[in-house]
Amino acid sequence: MAPGRLSLAVLLTVGALLLHTTAGQKIHAVGDRLGWIVPPGGPVAYEVWASTQSFVIGDVLWFNFTTGQQDVARVTKEAFENCNSTNPISLKTDGPANFTLDTDGEYYFISTMDKHCPLGQKLAINVTSTPAPCPSPGGAPPPEVARGPITYVVGDDLGWLVPPGGSIAYKIWASGKTFIVGDSLVFNFVNGTQDVAVVTKTVYESCNTSSTTSVLTSSPAKVTLTAPGEQYFTSTYSRHCEFGQKLEINVTGAAGRATPPTLTTAPSPSGLSSAGPTAGGPAPPPVSSASTRVVASLSIALLSMAIALIH
Repeated sequence: MAPGRLSLAVLLTVGALLLHTTAGQKIHAVGDRLGWIVPPGGPVAYEVWASTQSFVIGDVLWFNFTTGQQDVARVTKEAFENCNSTNPISLKTDGPANFTLDTDGEYYFISTMDKHCPLGQKLAINVTSTPAPCPSPGGAPPPEVARGPITYVVGDDLGWLVPPGGSIAYKIWASGKTFIVGDSLVFNFVNGTQDVAVVTKTVYESCNTSSTTSVLTSSPAKVTLTAPGEQYFTSTYSRHCEFGQKLEINVTGAAGRATPPTLTTAPSPSGLSSAGPTAGGPAPPPVSSASTRVVASLSIALLSMAIALIH
């Protein structure tokens, strides 16, 4: 190969690598708006969050927490399972904290604060070397997958109550699920301490339960989803709705068929995997626009050098 052509090939290869490295990096705000706290309902909150993400080498985990109230430690699998924080791989005590995922494989994170890990402040993820393949533009939509009706237990082990941490608990619970006509919701609660009210969107948002569609007072209460559209549930007990005992879901399709849910979140314009931190906290750092401009400028320069070598 002629020297000019060899240099051209090298320059183009380096330029492509630079563009791939920067464009592919994604910042994941752990827990989205929940942030990094003792989660309502236990570890299911972060398990659900992780299931909606795709982690690859070079990505960054962004833990949003208040310094002095939380910390984050990377630990071994054994330490994660036993909530043993005595010998972490690394520990960060100043929030927000970043961890760059520099190798593939499993990563485990916990809080070392007293009882935070046993109460669910723990995260396990799996990092791959390459991202999942993207569907080709204009390709055919995914085929519908036949399935029978599913019965969902609202809140899983948490049940139906005033959730610690507010309404985010039931938002997280619903976020990874697809509800179709024919499915059922089961609300588990202690009779005499809770109820289930089917309400309109206006009532759901205002928490004024003086007007309801129906109220179920005996547990377990089962609601069959008979029509598509948004469905709203809360409790008529005093201040239960204001404190977060409320559920919003969207029902689609017809009984027996549903489009399979996606387990990835489209990046926002800032490069984040989701919509950011806890209320009042600092905004997650976007993928550096400065570094992007530098790489773009360098790529243009490399291309110019390549053209010069051709001539």
